[in-house]
Amino acid sequence: MASGAHATLAGIRRSRSPRTSRGARPDRPLVPLAAVAAVFTLAQLLLVGPYMGLGWDETVYVSQVSAHAPAAFFSAPRARGVPLLVAPVASWSSSTALLRSCLAILSGLALFLALRAWRGLFPVRVLALAGGLFASLWVTLFYGPQAMPNYWVAVGASATVACFLRARAGPGRAVWWGLAASAALMALMRPTDAVWTVLPLLALGLVRRHWRALAALLTGLVAGAAEWVIEAYAAYGGPLRRLSEASAIQGGLGRHFAVVDQLRSLGGRALCRPCTGAAPAAVVTVWWFVLPVLAALGLAVAVRARRTTVTLLPLACAATVACPYLFLIDYAAPRFLLPAYALLALPVADALVFLVTAPRGRRRPVVATLVCLGLGAHLAVQLAVLVHTVDGATAQRRGWSRTAAALHRLGVRPPCLLTGGDAIPIAFYTGCASAATAGHNANSTEAGLARTARRIPVAVLVPAGSRPPGYARDWPAEPFDGGRLYHTVPGSGR
Repeated sequence: MASGAHATLAGIRRSRSPRTSRGARPDRPLVPLAAVAAVFTLAQLLLVGPYMGLGWDETVYVSQVSAHAPAAFFSAPRARGVPLLVAPVASWSSSTALLRSCLAILSGLALFLALRAWRGLFPVRVLALAGGLFASLWVTLFYGPQAMPNYWVAVGASATVACFLRARAGPGRAVWWGLAASAALMALMRPTDAVWTVLPLLALGLVRRHWRALAALLTGLVAGAAEWVIEAYAAYGGPLRRLSEASAIQGGLGRHFAVVDQLRSLGGRALCRPCTGAAPAAVVTVWWFVLPVLAALGLAVAVRARRTTVTLLPLACAATVACPYLFLIDYAAPRFLLPAYALLALPVADALVFLVTAPRGRRRPVVATLVCLGLGAHLAVQLAVLVHTVDGATAQRRGWSRTAAALHRLGVRPPCLLTGGDAIPIAFYTGCASAATAGHNANSTEAGLARTARRIPVAVLVPAGSRPPGYARDWPAEPFDGGRLYHTVPGSGR
């Protein structure tokens, strides 16, 4: 282990000494990383597009800072990182295209910074390939420009592990700040994911007595989670009560084998709850089974090159951050595993580079061709799933927009209130507040809604086959997307 650390330190020092010849400018090892980040940003704008409407969870986050609609109910599992991220745009503009474009640019910049943090720990060609592998996953492309926390936890996790390794090998002020900032980013977005991610770092730091690295790491975690903790005391009775309520919302944390559920979600299901039905075709899921094999090969390559810790640590962090989503909850969403994918991309890329460069003689072009064909097929599958997923999401959000337009025609305009099925996203599209009398988002009562209906327009969205609540049974009803819309507008006779 010590020899691996010395080799890492020597690699970092060599990376800081740019090679020159005949007075030429230093080489530019960051150009490939910048190119990967730029292509990632461009791919988001072209393939996901800036005009896809906001999703359910996005409307919750954006409504916290938007002037377009009142803030939606903010449940216990959520954190305020995303509202802070989107506030510079959403606080003054309701343009989804502008928000998506800004998030695409920021996500590309964040990918570049996360890859740059690994410079000197892995060769640049490995880092570029790792960035390309992670950025080309359909789930990464889909959520990169969205107002969701998981991508930001992923890049934060990658940068945190890299800065921790660099802090051990070659301490410096920039490294301490980078470690604290990346840990704070994770904790600001999803505090629980941040804790699961850093468990191996904490263990290694304690065993090896890397007190400064631990201090920077813990400082970042505390700074990022401070708002979540304060809110827990103010609104939930403390962090433990908030965690308990979050667990209840997630179905109760316990022993659940969600690996198959995650497998089913790979075909483009944004949320698999309940996760029933057959798994996608083998061509869609094969990369998931190849991933651990290549990661193990990457570890073997690292052991052979005497840099075991540099590869083992991201593997360990990937395992811990994936653990609750594979074995502790009873549903799945592909975005939950984005931090694990970002960390696994590094040893996987190292393994692929080894496969292409290690063979000698006639075997090298054969192996290189097979690897290139495999990567090409993988990219084609990811793009196909992405297009399918974007089409489905766009159609759903257009349906919400149509319902909002219908509500406006019926006189349900701000200030107004919506309740019932899909009330949260449709309320945001309409510019109304949302309320629920039951379920995880319960924040009102039927009597309270009846009183509100005497003052402002109120609509109840009732799915097909269900009955309206008692207070709305005499209200005018209109069909909407397979259900019925009961509404009342005070002073209009409706």
